[in-house]
Amino acid sequence: MTPSSRIQDREIHVIGGGLAGSEAAWQIAASGVPVVLHEMRPVRKTDAHQTDGLAEMVCSNSFRSDDAEYNAVGLLHEEMRRCGSLIIRCADLHKVPAGGALAVDRDAFSKAVSEALENHPLVTLVREEVAGLPPDDWDNVIVATGPLTSPALAEAVRELTGEESLAFFDAIAPIVHTESIDLSKAWFQSRYDKPGPGGTGKDYINCAMDRDQYQAFIQALIDAPKTDFKEWEKNTPYFEGCLPIEVMASRGIDTLRYGPMKPVGLTNPHTGTRSHAIVQLRQDNALGTLYNLVGFQTKMKYADQTRVFRMIPGLENAEFARLGGLHRNTFLNSPKLLDGQMRLKAMLRLRFAGQVTGVEGYVESAAMGLLTGRFAAADRTGQVCPNPPPTTALGALLSHITGGAEAETFQPMNVNFGLFPDLDGKIKGRDRKLAYTRRALSDLGGWLGTRQAAE
Repeated sequence: MTPSSRIQDREIHVIGGGLAGSEAAWQIAASGVPVVLHEMRPVRKTDAHQTDGLAEMVCSNSFRSDDAEYNAVGLLHEEMRRCGSLIIRCADLHKVPAGGALAVDRDAFSKAVSEALENHPLVTLVREEVAGLPPDDWDNVIVATGPLTSPALAEAVRELTGEESLAFFDAIAPIVHTESIDLSKAWFQSRYDKPGPGGTGKDYINCAMDRDQYQAFIQALIDAPKTDFKEWEKNTPYFEGCLPIEVMASRGIDTLRYGPMKPVGLTNPHTGTRSHAIVQLRQDNALGTLYNLVGFQTKMKYADQTRVFRMIPGLENAEFARLGGLHRNTFLNSPKLLDGQMRLKAMLRLRFAGQVTGVEGYVESAAMGLLTGRFAAADRTGQVCPNPPPTTALGALLSHITGGAEAETFQPMNVNFGLFPDLDGKIKGRDRKLAYTRRALSDLGGWLGTRQAAE
């Protein structure tokens, strides 16, 4: 056995079995390097998870838009497919109708990810909490503990870096039993009748409100009793991309009509007219027996959630499979603390991936797992894995969180075309988005070709 092969046989450790950790472990194993995946559930539970499955989707079952030509997150999906992403592969296999979005049966999806990793000969799954910093002899580690990092590990990182982790609240939307929805008032339709992956153009259940119903609903949201914060949570800001529905309602009477309750692209077949506001419900499992209220994350108390949400026409007798909730998320000041390949500057053997790095969204978290897995495997095998070009969705997101963003004002970020290097200013509108995506996929092909040649 040569020294280089002995080095390659040494394990890489991944802490956290969420979307980022699962993707990182898969990329490492796919590179021919053994990996130990540490997941603390069910030994230690979290405030948000309900199962011990890998890659459990907590807040929603949607990876958002799958449009790879005109949408940045759809482009990220396509880039990850071309990189052999386990997360996107399992999402494609277990998608459910969701208009232009890629949404999944979350239980089947988690099961598929779990089975793929458990059955891979180079993956060892260990159910344990890693309390504090990893042991010194773990020389190549990815920390993908997500927004619910165990207190012991979070405190150890704070002590190591001298930097207080930022924090925000992430809210969970309620889920309704389909059979309890009154379809004499509600109807099936996607916005603008767009079918999307696995869909028909009639993928959402829509509940319409007239002006009086809407105004009464907004007032009820504002007046309803809310969950009390613990003392240590009271000064934690919300993330703007995942605000509780009642917080949005408090910002103005029409805020929701321009947000999750916008009526555009939908016509009520029961009346033939456009509605003042519309609540959309998205299929949550493959059987179609569960639907979640899109954008209706909330911190109202449970009894009040039931009362207020039953004010929605069509949901007067709704039965809830899960009510909404709220949990605290934490993330690093990544532009200050991480280098260009996601290593902690204060301890280079540690990489970070996923939401704890300050990306927002399932697919963005998994994307950071994909990159850190490839970076860690390259280190182990003595190769160089260059960063993806900043013109790609992967590269633009990586560049933003590792230096492109201002450290003093850093906040969680979804992938968007505003993170990409600029194009010729003469290209406008949809043509500009198409130019971004075509350039990205072309440059991604060059990056993948370079890596394959090196291997």
